[in-house]
Amino acid sequence: MFLQGSALVYLKGPKFLIYVSGALSMWGDRMWHFAISVFLIELYGHNLLLTAVFGLVVAGSVLLFGALIGDWVDRNPRNKVAHASLFIQNTSVTVCSIVLMLVFSYKQRIEQIWDGWLTVVCYTVVIILADVANLASTALTIAIQRDWIVVITGYNRGHLAGMNATMRRIDQVTNILAPLAVGQVMTLASNVVGCGFILGWNLLSLIVEFFFLSRVYRIVPALSVKPPTDEDDQVCFKKKIRRGNRGQGLVGQPQALTEGNCNLSVHSKDITNVPLCFRRFRWLVSTCKDGWMAYYHQPVFLAGMGLAFLYTTVLGFDCITTGYAYTQGISGSLLSLLMGVSAVAGLMGTIMFTRLRKTYGLINTGIISSCLHLGCLLFCVCSVFAPGSPVDLSLLMPYFTYNSSAEPGGMASQSQKHTYPLTGGNNQPLLPDRSSIHWTNNTVLFDNVPPGTAPESYISIILLFLGVITARIGLWSFDLTVTQLLQETICESERGVVNGVQSSMNYLMDLLHFIMVISAPQPEHFGILVIISVLFITTGHTMYFMYAYKAKRKHRLDT
Repeated sequence: MFLQGSALVYLKGPKFLIYVSGALSMWGDRMWHFAISVFLIELYGHNLLLTAVFGLVVAGSVLLFGALIGDWVDRNPRNKVAHASLFIQNTSVTVCSIVLMLVFSYKQRIEQIWDGWLTVVCYTVVIILADVANLASTALTIAIQRDWIVVITGYNRGHLAGMNATMRRIDQVTNILAPLAVGQVMTLASNVVGCGFILGWNLLSLIVEFFFLSRVYRIVPALSVKPPTDEDDQVCFKKKIRRGNRGQGLVGQPQALTEGNCNLSVHSKDITNVPLCFRRFRWLVSTCKDGWMAYYHQPVFLAGMGLAFLYTTVLGFDCITTGYAYTQGISGSLLSLLMGVSAVAGLMGTIMFTRLRKTYGLINTGIISSCLHLGCLLFCVCSVFAPGSPVDLSLLMPYFTYNSSAEPGGMASQSQKHTYPLTGGNNQPLLPDRSSIHWTNNTVLFDNVPPGTAPESYISIILLFLGVITARIGLWSFDLTVTQLLQETICESERGVVNGVQSSMNYLMDLLHFIMVISAPQPEHFGILVIISVLFITTGHTMYFMYAYKAKRKHRLDT
């Protein structure tokens, strides 16, 4: 009876409700991110252009509006932020799914209206709605996973580490299962049915998440207020009030004249003749500037930048790495198996994080995780020069490439033996036409491997995936370390805006890795991308080491 009562209390508690709500949200996000990429390729005649445009719009919007989103999270009550973000996200996905269903059902008719311009309008509407959904998802993630969890755990570091690790495990599992589920629906039925499935899921998820988050807000009284908790928070809180007062003054709203804002009021009188739209734009720019400055002045700035640098890499299970694996003779079924092993490695990283933090402390956990991550990535560096590697160093050694290309047995001709011929010219993307692609699990798996073109050796590709898979243990442990440092170090009044800027930095560095691939899209250049990726990751971990040194030195001086 006692165990049953304890289980019932846990099931009704805030932690379990947050886990269920987070699982539903993550499942919907993973399904939608996978499906929208496939839908855009289907709509544009199996071409990657719309997908590339969508990726650029999403990354650019978070980069521009990340600070504004975080500032909005800071300035408003927690329940309103969560409910508004949840409603906007699910509504945008629902409307976008309806538009896609109409386009797929009446595509030929739509293409004949307005000389085809209605099709362009539909594409634009789909991308805008999907981008709005992503921005709302970013706001919800900042609110729940960067703020609510800290308050729910009562600022207990051990409990906070446990909740962070559990949320990351949920994310790892949904990253595998959710795209697979919606992919099966789209394969067995149709794209229209797939859109309907996502639509129904979002409507159901909206109701359940809304109810669960409201329940958590009611049973955790601390969520209803955002008070400063210590002297540092009071300083940040005062800065936040001044920033909010400045924003109100710029939009022409009346405010009391006090000692703290008298200068601002005088300044407001000088700009009353400026049109309202310009005043609002000036306030938006000022808010973004304040957000980036607040991020820069955080004690954990170097650790956050170190995490952002880890996004500039091709060493992950995305369409780029799996596309390269296809050129090296790896089948789709084997890639699916490797994806599962990678997920297990990620789960091991979350378990390692909780144990290391309890034994060695949070900062030392980040150091150990960084060393493990870099050590495993050495396998990837070795794969560039191992037998079977198609690497072509012509970008680095133009003189030798010129001489070798003139000889039948030169470097360029040798590298051709290890790669599958891809259709198109030299400037074509790494991925071939979608007719030979099987979409599953947010990756691109190629089933039609050309016969008789196996590489001379599989040592290179084995070393590459050995490094990628084992590195995820240290990667996710390091990610959780920096996440908790951000949660513990940032004062409550600036928690949203700083995490918004952190999201912007992550997207900015992620954009760089796509630019890298566009600059060197051929399999012969993949080895160069691996080396560049390791250099970026090393730079990121070096930044964390600098942060750890400063933090420990400050701790010794204080004691």
